[in-house]
Amino acid sequence: MAIEVRELHKTFQLPGHKVDTIKERMLHPLARQQSHALHALRAVSFDVHRGEFFGIVGRNGSGKSTLLKLLAGIYRADRGKIRMAGSLAPFIELGVGFNPELTAEENIVLNGVMMGLTRSEAQERIGGVLAFAELEDFIDMQLKNYSTGMQVRLAFSVMLQADTDILLIDEVLAVGDAAFQQKCADSFREMRDSGRTVILVTHDMRAVNEFCDKAMLLHDGRIDAIGDPHEVGGKYLSLNFDLAADEYGVQRVRTREETAAASEVILRDLWLESSDGSRIRNVAQGDEIRLHATIEARRAIFGPTVGFGVSDANGIHVFGINGGSEWIEGSPERLAPGDRMEFRAKVVNRLATGRYNISCWIGRNKTPSNVAMHSERALDFLVFGQKAVSGMVDMDDQVSIDIEHSSGIADERSS
Repeated sequence: MAIEVRELHKTFQLPGHKVDTIKERMLHPLARQQSHALHALRAVSFDVHRGEFFGIVGRNGSGKSTLLKLLAGIYRADRGKIRMAGSLAPFIELGVGFNPELTAEENIVLNGVMMGLTRSEAQERIGGVLAFAELEDFIDMQLKNYSTGMQVRLAFSVMLQADTDILLIDEVLAVGDAAFQQKCADSFREMRDSGRTVILVTHDMRAVNEFCDKAMLLHDGRIDAIGDPHEVGGKYLSLNFDLAADEYGVQRVRTREETAAASEVILRDLWLESSDGSRIRNVAQGDEIRLHATIEARRAIFGPTVGFGVSDANGIHVFGINGGSEWIEGSPERLAPGDRMEFRAKVVNRLATGRYNISCWIGRNKTPSNVAMHSERALDFLVFGQKAVSGMVDMDDQVSIDIEHSSGIADERSS
């Protein structure tokens, strides 16, 4: 076992109103400093095996960075135990320890010694660090004259020189341009394959799925899930979008048609539901979008038809769902005043991740264009997932490739 954590607790006292001026102290001599407790970690227990690439995920404020600093010895736990077997190198923030007045070469040596290398070992690695960071031409430039991108590339390259048994890394994959990020990803694969123990804190679920052997989800300072990276990543995304829906709200917009006393029909309720019938506010990629609407007649309406349109956050129409008496079994020929009609529809979710809204219209006489009611942005929902989609919709496709060799022999490959 490389790391054992048992019943770890950490609480911070955050100041409230401060009495920090002489005038306030004189006017309120008995006033006390106000504070409130922030429980960053609560009874956290887990194990990391030797050679394991272990991912820690969670929303901002969930306790990830606090946990990493406890493992690094920067913070002291209020209660609980941490046991580590092997040497440790924390990289909680790239570039910490760099001196802007020193050159790149001098900083490489300084940081190498701080990581446990001898001075001669650090000097031997200068060329490799600069080559990886693509900064050979800037070896004698002071770091204060480096751009931010140059500094983080240098910091990441220095990090790779650590010869310790355990690495603690906090969100460092998104550094540099696309080409350099690919080099970083290749380095992480080498770490994973070399048998080193790595703890990675990240918001990038693709990195978790690609590199991690095991993952843990923190929420409000507690472990919400631990185990298979794909399952933990899915729970993280679901939790993330559930809370986003709480923060931004699921919007219902009442239109003039809905509020008008003379309206023949109203949209009484509209929601998305899961396979077990419970209401949801987000849908995972690949799952079914299950739509449920309640329509109520205020006056008699003949041949009611129902239609829905799904648009993205910019108002661009993506697809529609139409229903009418002439093709849906069970549709009524007529709704009397006070009658309600339950409309259900489901479609496989092939949307790209993001926010979408649903508009609804109700037609008369089995004709969608004969509109009795129209409600724009009747419902907002979120799509989450880990699949990159080119455009707004992930279409089914079958691709075939024909290769004609110079010898005239044809070769066909398909997927």
